[in-house]
Amino acid sequence: MRTASETRSVRAPRGAERTAKSWGAEAAKRMLMNNLDPEVAEHPEDLVVYGGTGRAARSWEAFDAIVRTLDELEPDETLLVQSGKPVGVFRTHEWAPRVLIANSNLVGDWATWPEFRRLEQLGLTMYGQMTAGSWIYIGTQGILQGTYETFAAVARSLGRVDSTGSAAGLEGTLTLTGGAGGMGGAQPLAVTLNGGAVLIVDVDESRLARRVDHGYLDEYTTDLDAAVARVAAAKAAGEARSVGVVGNAAEVFPELLRRHTAGELAVDIVTDQTSAHDPLAYLPLGVAFEDWKAEASADPEAFTRRARESMAAQVAAMVGFQDAGAAVFDYGNSIRAEAQLGGFERAFEFPGFVPAYIRPQFAEGRGPFRWVALSGDPDDIRKTDRAVMELFPDDAGLVRWLEKAGDAVHFEGLPARICWLGYQERHLAGLKFNEMVASGELSGPIVIGRDHLDAGSVASPYRETEAMADGSDAIADWPLLNALLNTASGAAWVSIHHGGGVGIGRSIHAGQVTVADGTALAAEKLERVLTNDPGTGVMRHVDAGYERAKEVARDRGLKVPML
Repeated sequence: MRTASETRSVRAPRGAERTAKSWGAEAAKRMLMNNLDPEVAEHPEDLVVYGGTGRAARSWEAFDAIVRTLDELEPDETLLVQSGKPVGVFRTHEWAPRVLIANSNLVGDWATWPEFRRLEQLGLTMYGQMTAGSWIYIGTQGILQGTYETFAAVARSLGRVDSTGSAAGLEGTLTLTGGAGGMGGAQPLAVTLNGGAVLIVDVDESRLARRVDHGYLDEYTTDLDAAVARVAAAKAAGEARSVGVVGNAAEVFPELLRRHTAGELAVDIVTDQTSAHDPLAYLPLGVAFEDWKAEASADPEAFTRRARESMAAQVAAMVGFQDAGAAVFDYGNSIRAEAQLGGFERAFEFPGFVPAYIRPQFAEGRGPFRWVALSGDPDDIRKTDRAVMELFPDDAGLVRWLEKAGDAVHFEGLPARICWLGYQERHLAGLKFNEMVASGELSGPIVIGRDHLDAGSVASPYRETEAMADGSDAIADWPLLNALLNTASGAAWVSIHHGGGVGIGRSIHAGQVTVADGTALAAEKLERVLTNDPGTGVMRHVDAGYERAKEVARDRGLKVPML
């Protein structure tokens, strides 16, 4: 007999009519439901959105209670959600967030995977990942532009130029990567949008099939030789082509290194986005795919040890590629730390993507700005795309991205878009969207959020704050200040999480979401939140000593008392 959770399908309401008493509560409800839309979530029957175990709610009972409470919530009340469970409603005021969320947070000495899993089994917590437990996940598109920006930076670092001497993309290069899940699945399209060829490895054939269905991957095969032949031909022809292969990265990466060093294949760039942050979400060598869950549940400690040993084999191959001249970087999934625990001492010999490629943008408060059309009308996204291009016509990279995204990105769930904007830019887009809602140009309100991966919202020494100039990698005051400031500034909902994409004990991060509903009050909130939120990124990098951040603060009027 099937359970309710196995048969249940969730889809967010569309349109300009609401059942909640405010658009803040209605937006939170729709985005929670959108996270669990089968088009969006990896395993919606288990409330898992992405990242192996990242959930939107602790249980279906909790999900129902959240939805019911949001519909009943007064415009001057705030719902508190503790690791996916609604625990209280309090009278606040109309400027306060309608929801405050805390996920997976553990006191320092207890912040370990075994302790977290013990508490999770008792029903006391859940893993919220980043945008899963904060209800602002927009499918694989959510990380696509950040990944696109990263690979564009890789191209620049390799000195790629076209026939005129101008900066070029990745034409004529081959990228090897692993992990085609909700986040990793953005990699193949990000590479091909930059003009390169890419081979992506995943143990789960259904993930590769889904990426093909949604336009993020051109093709996949179970035959490694066939996959290699196809990407090698694309590289030789300077063709943008993505090919997936079903296999275990811990086995495939060493084999491709052998071929690379033997001169049978030339790999230029290597990275990875397997779910390495959680050893139980990484399939060890010698374990059949169909036995994965059973073996992980039967003996988590032994499974963790075997997974780390397999990660060590994969990372050893990645270091081997670097030794052979390839550009190699960690894409923020803690695989280096896990490989080191698995016995590979050279795991940290290649850098993380933030210090290698992205930090200069963070110093300007530049990062992921995402928005969702609550109407469900794709035309609302097309109109907002045009509006952003008109606001920032001199940003050639932004215009190019939005033009490409409009052609290439498949909407999953509610139509959405993402682009990277900086300090003193995001609020301009938010105010424009609010005007478009007020005038009736858009057919419904717009939700505006971001990834937790942003300039000032994360303390994560293996990712966003790796190798800070002043050594402040692990200081977690910054995301807490970010969350407090966004709460004070009028965000619709604010969240503080632990773990995210790097695992328990390795990060603290904060998220915020605002709503453009066309009202004057929304405009006031949008201007404050979307100025202050990226401003904390500039502030954080000023404090760490980055000269570019100091220039931005001075030029754009950010008050930093000790600057």
